[in-house]
Parts: sequence; structure tokens; C-alpha cells
Amino acid sequence: MAMTAPAAGTRPRRVTILGSTGSVGGSTVDLIERNPGAFEIEALTAHRNVAALAEQARRLKPRIAVVGDARRYQELKTALGGTGIAVAAGPEALVEAASRPAEWVMAGIVGAAGLDPTLAAIRRGAIVALANKECLVCAGALVMHEVRRHGATLVPVDSEHNAIFQVFEADRVEAVEKIILTASGGPFRTLEREAMAQVTPEQAIAHPNWDMGAKISVDSATMMNKGLELIEAHHLFPIGPERIDIVIHPQSVVHSLVAYVDGTVLAQLGTPDMRTPIAYALGWPDRMATPTARLDLVKLAQLTFEAPDVQRFPALALAREALQSGGAAPTILNAANEVAVGGFLERRIGFLDISRIVERTLASVAPAPVASIDDIRAVDGAARAVARAMVAAR
Repeated sequence: MAMTAPAAGTRPRRVTILGSTGSVGGSTVDLIERNPGAFEIEALTAHRNVAALAEQARRLKPRIAVVGDARRYQELKTALGGTGIAVAAGPEALVEAASRPAEWVMAGIVGAAGLDPTLAAIRRGAIVALANKECLVCAGALVMHEVRRHGATLVPVDSEHNAIFQVFEADRVEAVEKIILTASGGPFRTLEREAMAQVTPEQAIAHPNWDMGAKISVDSATMMNKGLELIEAHHLFPIGPERIDIVIHPQSVVHSLVAYVDGTVLAQLGTPDMRTPIAYALGWPDRMATPTARLDLVKLAQLTFEAPDVQRFPALALAREALQSGGAAPTILNAANEVAVGGFLERRIGFLDISRIVERTLASVAPAPVASIDDIRAVDGAARAVARAMVAAR
């Protein structure tokens, strides 16, 4: 059913948006504003973009607005003066925002910084729209344990995992033969590897199909994004990594597929617009109307698929090897990648150096078993230190 203003006797869904000024957060805000009366905002958070956060807060009127950079507290307080909206700042305040009584939480903080706030929402049994793949990459087993322990619901927002979620028969896992993740191939799908050495940040963030943030766009260009999604899918859909395939699909229309033992293959299709999977998560278990362009198969004419080239895009192999190694290896992979992508965006290293630094960091940091979030943090910090040293040495 389409979600519009609530009917008499029903109440609006109370929501918190962690990372409201980012790409996913902004799309979430857009959908909420198109459905007046259907939602109440508990909290909005941003990392450091006070101007955008304050503007959103004045429109949506949350109970609290939080900026992750503690140094921006006074700036945000001044910007929201006279509104009656509470203001807070710092990493602890982000966790507090996630702990507030919202029925639905968008976990849209990019990177490992989103782990603690996401866990806070999970631990009070909320519906968590998971747009932060690093939570499951860094601490998948621990996060899923907390989901089960506290009766939370994870609704994945990544278009690929959201697609699988829609067609995966969770109560009949034995009937699933394999999952097929699709990848656009990014902006350099046909570029020779030698030419990739000269790629600039501007070229890398110019994704051919999706409008995403800089970090995720670079991950798409290296195809590390798909490697991280492989690890994420392993935790969300427990069928074993050997039954998760990746195929290149340049049109980004088939968002992923589930193959069943009887030969049936179910796919979710749609135009490449993140508002579609966000709307699915925002309205779940119902469906809500979106303003996205409708899929015209006749106009599209054809859909193409090809195998990924792991020689030209080694990030895919690195991610699968990290998943198979287990323990802290995926945490090391993610930490090194975040540091290397940051170095590339700052023009301190080249595009091809990203995967090289990830590979060398994996070889340099022991993938010890992880039994707690503190273990995750320790390994994450060690991997970042090694990767930073490599970036500085270039």
C-alpha cells in the first residue's frame, strides 16, 4: 500500500536519521517531506555539515539535532536558536541520538564511525534501515548476534541487498541455491588497467548510474564496494559465501537475484534511484509511493551481463579472501580501504594504490579472532595505523 498521511486512529511513524545530510540521508528526508503527516522526526544527525543539518531541522522539527564533530556544537546551537530543538555534539551524542525512542532508524553514517550508533539502535529493538555496510563488514557476527538478542529488524538499504531482501524466502533458506549480486562495473569498467594509474578523484566519483557520496563512488570505481557487499550479504543471508556470486550488469536495472533449487531465478528490477530501496525500508512492511522514474523495458531494449575481471579489479578477490579468512580480516580490509580511499581523494596516492595498500595491510596485520566490539576497535586502529603509514610513504 502507498503510505500517505495516516488514517484516523493511527499514529505517524517516529524516525531518526543518522547521517541526514549525506546522500542516503538526504534522499530519506526527501521521501519524508513528500509524505506529510506520516512521520515524526525524533533525531537528525550529521558529521560536520552544520548548515545543512540546521536547514533540515528547521523544516522537519526533530526533537534533537546532533553534529558528530564536537567542535561544531556552538555553531549548531546558534543556528537553531529559538527553535526549541535540542542540540548536542560529539560521538557520544550520536550514540545517544540512536538510543532515543524512534521506531525506525536510518543507519546512514558512512564508515566504521557508524558502528556504535547503529548498535545502539539495534540494542533497543528498533527497525534499522541499514545503509552502513561497514557495520557488517567490520563486525558482522557480533552485529547479527545483537539483532537476534534484542529482537531488532534489519532492513538493508543498499540497492543490491534490498533487492535480495524482497525476493529471499528467509523461512525456506534450504530452497535457495545461490545469491547473485549485480555490479554496474563503475566508471572504469572498460578502461585498461594501465590507464587507471592516471585516474583523478573527479573521474572516480563520476558514477555512470548512481548519485552517491565520494567514498562510496570511489569504492564503486575500484569495485571494493561490491567486495564489501559480498561480505555484508554473507551476514544478512546465511547461505555461505561459496553460494554468493557477482556479475557485472552495466544498466543497473536488475539490482540482484536469488536462484532457487527448482531452477527459478527471482530478481528485483527498477531504475537506478536510491529512493526506491529507501522507500521500501521506510514503509516496511508496507510499500509507499515514490517519485522515481518508472522502468520502461521496451525503451531500455536490452539488459547485459558479464563476468567481473578480478585481474583489473583486485579488490573483489581481496574481499573474498578476507571473508574466507574470517576473524578480523574483513575489519582490516575495511579499515585499510577507508584510509586508502581518503588518501586518494586527497591526491596523496594514485588510484591503483588503493588496492595495493589494502593488500599490504592485510598481509601486515594479524587477523586475530574477535570476540567483542573492543577487539574490533583494536584491530581497526592497528590496520588504520599501518595503512596511514603506507599512504604517507607514497
